[in-house]
Amino acid sequence: MKTPVSPELGRAAMRALFTERSPLGPLKVMAKYVGRFFQIPIPGFSPYVVFGPEFVRKVLVTERDKVLWRNTDPVTDYLDRGVLVVDGEDHDHYRKLMEPPLHPSRLPDYTQMMISQTDRVTSQWQDGETVDMLVESRKIALLIIMQTLFNKDVWNDLPRIWSPILKAIEYISPGAWIIWRNMPRFGFRKSLKELDDYLFEIINDRRKQNAEGGKQFVDLLQHLIDAGLTDKIIRDQMLTMLIAGHDTSTALLAWTFALLGQNPEIHTQVVQEVDQTEIKHQLLDNVIKESLRLYPPIHIGNRRVAEDMEFTEGKVPAGERMFYSIYLTHRDPAIWENAEQFCPDRFSHGRKTPPFAYVPFGGGPRACIGAAFGQAEARIVMTRLLQTFSFEPVNPHQIHAHMGATLEPRPGVMMRVKRR
Repeated sequence: MKTPVSPELGRAAMRALFTERSPLGPLKVMAKYVGRFFQIPIPGFSPYVVFGPEFVRKVLVTERDKVLWRNTDPVTDYLDRGVLVVDGEDHDHYRKLMEPPLHPSRLPDYTQMMISQTDRVTSQWQDGETVDMLVESRKIALLIIMQTLFNKDVWNDLPRIWSPILKAIEYISPGAWIIWRNMPRFGFRKSLKELDDYLFEIINDRRKQNAEGGKQFVDLLQHLIDAGLTDKIIRDQMLTMLIAGHDTSTALLAWTFALLGQNPEIHTQVVQEVDQTEIKHQLLDNVIKESLRLYPPIHIGNRRVAEDMEFTEGKVPAGERMFYSIYLTHRDPAIWENAEQFCPDRFSHGRKTPPFAYVPFGGGPRACIGAAFGQAEARIVMTRLLQTFSFEPVNPHQIHAHMGATLEPRPGVMMRVKRR
């Protein structure tokens, strides 16, 4: 049964909102005092929230046919027929086309490119300079995703596409539009069109290259063209993968640096490990896993319920909005010892967690296509950066989680860098 929200609980949730400067605060309060199943009591917008392994499994696997990914919101409007926001046969078809370039067997092909793109960004750094690793990580992730999926070197185009990409991310980030669906959205049209124009240019250039000199590439763009998709559908997939593929990697890299900055002893141990090139970097792997546990880039799933869903604690009626919280699942004290603490060692020695207790990339048939790619990218980029530079944190205890399209460290991760 649902536990009613008392005035006292409502006030505690509001205090948490202001203290943590994020809706994550009230969610944690509700989870602590109500449990793994509750409804957010906002007039005109009262979604259900669930978390925990058994709930996540139900949403992602056992009763996934009862929920729809496609919603009536700006995310769906903008990505349109993108693989993330379609259901059924459309999703299965697009996913099958998009998997080959991101298959784990292809990862060795990308290693040197990832290192080179990282070096291009760091070549601009000056010894003793303070850089924002949220910004620098985004540059690296953008260069890598565009080169990997579309064989497009965007180094010289960064000034052109930087602002439109940030605007696109802002457009789909949670905001008042969640409650007021048809509210006016000013200040986006020009930037969104500029990004669209850029993507259509890439498509047109590739079609021209194919016509003039034959097919020279085996990347995602070529797979989509060979499948006979229209330019508009190709744009939808490119935009989806561009945003999802680089914004999640940006958040993962930035949070990993933030956590190392807050934990200098572990930072030192990781640097000592990556300097030993002949060994497997197990501690770094565990640091990345723990970063994904504490701050999963995609921290919440937004679904529309198509059929009534029955849970032990209550029912979510058809037509209602339901969120499943990866963030709360990853911090559930019933599953994780010292759940709020940064403890990479929890992943050591083959320790097992219950199925669906750790889902930074989702799970089931719609698990993230780029999960293996994203983790490999983080390992390669982090290794290169830590081998090449020393990092001194400037604002380690002033960082808080911001709920954008991904979970980002704000106001940024400031590091004083020096070449080793």
